[in-house]
Amino acid sequence: MFKSLVLVAQTLYLVSVLAGDTATKLVEKTLPANGGVAFVGEQHKQTPFPQWLTDFTGMTQWPGLDPPYVPLSFIDMSKIPNYKQHQQGGCRVNPLEACSFDCHNCVEPDDVHTCAKLSQTFDDGPTPATLRLLDKLKHKTTFFALGINTVNHPNIYREVMENGHLIGTHTWSHAYLPSLTNEQIIAQIEWSIWAMNATGNHYPKWFRPPYGGIDNRIRAITRQFGLQAVLWDHDTFDWKLVSNDPKRTENQIYDDVREWKKHKQGLILEHDGAHKTVDVALNVIDILGNDQLTVSQCVNGIDYIKKYSE
Repeated sequence: MFKSLVLVAQTLYLVSVLAGDTATKLVEKTLPANGGVAFVGEQHKQTPFPQWLTDFTGMTQWPGLDPPYVPLSFIDMSKIPNYKQHQQGGCRVNPLEACSFDCHNCVEPDDVHTCAKLSQTFDDGPTPATLRLLDKLKHKTTFFALGINTVNHPNIYREVMENGHLIGTHTWSHAYLPSLTNEQIIAQIEWSIWAMNATGNHYPKWFRPPYGGIDNRIRAITRQFGLQAVLWDHDTFDWKLVSNDPKRTENQIYDDVREWKKHKQGLILEHDGAHKTVDVALNVIDILGNDQLTVSQCVNGIDYIKKYSE
């Protein structure tokens, strides 16, 4: 079950990375910087790799799916608890005190996992499908962007910003963080932040872990970046539609949303990484209406830790 969930989610992720017309089609390139092969945007379509990042990292182009670890002086490794790495579903390797969300639905006091008004949130963009959401939305919402998609679709990312929506980080390339080393987790976070720095001139406050994969080892890292985890209490499982899973239908999603609406509160997990999931999101907007909040509004928090002048 867990293996199939990962495979479907990876399929959805690849759909989001590969979305677009011929002009923005992604090509497979070898990246000498990290020795890997990954899908990256054609160079002239990407966010330009900034000189300040070259000076700091020694690199001259954005990494592939496995970003290299770059040590940061403000990260104190001694503050990270020694919980074991595990694949999705391998929940028994750590004690309950690890407070795993995907394993035990455990949340810490600083996690945002609900909202006073029932509100949508969207993961895995920006992609061309995101533009259809922007055309529909009459209220401000929250998008959790992948770093690799941010640099591959910078104009769409900026259009999300210009429409006044909130953007948080969803890591660099949608890795299941509990399976990674501390250094690999840091790489996923730092490169996603640098992508947002270079594309949107801001430093994010809000972080959503892919697959809901977060425990106190990961929190100990993301908190040192100043990030605050955003989870959810309502899941549409819209990603199952991408794989044509017969156990999840659009009508089931709409029935769930109508039921959630009766209680008037919560955070809904949806995705803007594929046109199929955006089709559903457009109809969910019709069901819920525009009386929704961004994550920062849910908790009376800030939108970004810092905004930089261009």
